[in-house]
Amino acid sequence: MGWSWQSFRCRRTVATGGVATLLCTVVSVMFLIFAGYKQADTAQNQVTDAWNRVVPLIRQGPLPEILDSGEVSGIQVVDDRGHVVAATRNLAGAPPIASFRAPDTQVTTARVLCPPPGMHGCMTVFSYRVFQPQGPWVLYIAVPTIPWYGQTASLLLAVGVSVLIIAILTGWTYRDLTRAISPVNAIRAELAEITATDLGRRVPVPAKYEEIRYLAETVNDTLDRLEEAYARQRRFTADASHDLRTPVTAMRTRLEEALLHPEDADWPRTAEAVLSSVERLHRLVTDLLSLAQLDARTSLHSDPTDLRRLVATELDHREHRKKIVKDLPESVVIDCDRLRIARLLGNLLDNAERHATSQISVSVRRDPSAAVVEVVDDGAGIATEDRKAVFDRFTRLDAGYARDANGTGLGLAIAREIAMVHGGTLTIEDSDRGARFVLRLPTADRQVPA
Repeated sequence: MGWSWQSFRCRRTVATGGVATLLCTVVSVMFLIFAGYKQADTAQNQVTDAWNRVVPLIRQGPLPEILDSGEVSGIQVVDDRGHVVAATRNLAGAPPIASFRAPDTQVTTARVLCPPPGMHGCMTVFSYRVFQPQGPWVLYIAVPTIPWYGQTASLLLAVGVSVLIIAILTGWTYRDLTRAISPVNAIRAELAEITATDLGRRVPVPAKYEEIRYLAETVNDTLDRLEEAYARQRRFTADASHDLRTPVTAMRTRLEEALLHPEDADWPRTAEAVLSSVERLHRLVTDLLSLAQLDARTSLHSDPTDLRRLVATELDHREHRKKIVKDLPESVVIDCDRLRIARLLGNLLDNAERHATSQISVSVRRDPSAAVVEVVDDGAGIATEDRKAVFDRFTRLDAGYARDANGTGLGLAIAREIAMVHGGTLTIEDSDRGARFVLRLPTADRQVPA
């Protein structure tokens, strides 16, 4: 990845550099103010030392014409007539370096002169009043003017250290973010190369960064589910194509045979056979459309419904080839799409009638947290290892195919999907005899309108 302002790495690096710059600036300014204060204090001590050396010479003598400058830049002694009577060697023969004097109420004062006469550069000149019998004399002491940051070396040190710290922090941040993001780039690159024909590939899982490892593991889990869903979709497509072709092929074969020998054809039987294939094709298409709607999670038209009444109505409207035993003791209200729940019950009853020997039991009851419907037949039952498979699409066990070759193999899959979109479950549980389908749906707080 290149350097882009939109990237997290770029923004975080710039932010780190900005924060480091701000902190270094604050610390450097505080350091330079302290350095300037210490330098000014040193200069003041130098002036005080010079004053302590020269004033006794003025008062007690002898006062030499050439004074020792010591650590200051220049010294002049001016008598009461304004004549320079003593000075350091660099100011020998020069006029007074200043004309101001301390006020009568003060002993000393100072001013910055740029430059004082006979000197170069800006100097801070201190003027001291020295009392003599013939009149007050003036002692001038000049030292270089101290900037707020002290010496230039202090400024260079502060700037150099700040730049070094900022560069180290910014570079370290960029390097660390580059290492942290590289697994993400590897995941992105691998995902970009995965296609529908190569769903077996997985993204690399880094070992160093825990959060990115969790991300990679989640992506791989998602790819596992995607691969499984795609495999189911391919199986579904293959099975649907086969089941759609079967009735179409049967119809075409019967019609072609009849057309080859129209005078010998039994047209009523041919029409019946074609109609049977059309009915099977119609059921299959209807089931496929129902599954497509359920997969799309289309909105439910939910209303408060008395489940006992709905089950009783569905049982009363059907023609039964087996004995029906009802156990509907109490009303249970649920929020549901009545048409879809009726379709679910119809599919369970159709399945039970195909497998029951003589009797089907249907019951409705209330559990503490759900409404429960049970459909139990007295047939051979379903083996434990097949209880999950029967809900897969186009799955038809051998016993079911032998009893009804025209089934679509989608009834139980549709029933389970309807239960799931209502927030419920449809399972097969143990029974003394036959298959026992148990539907659980959330109960409703509302009442059924009168």
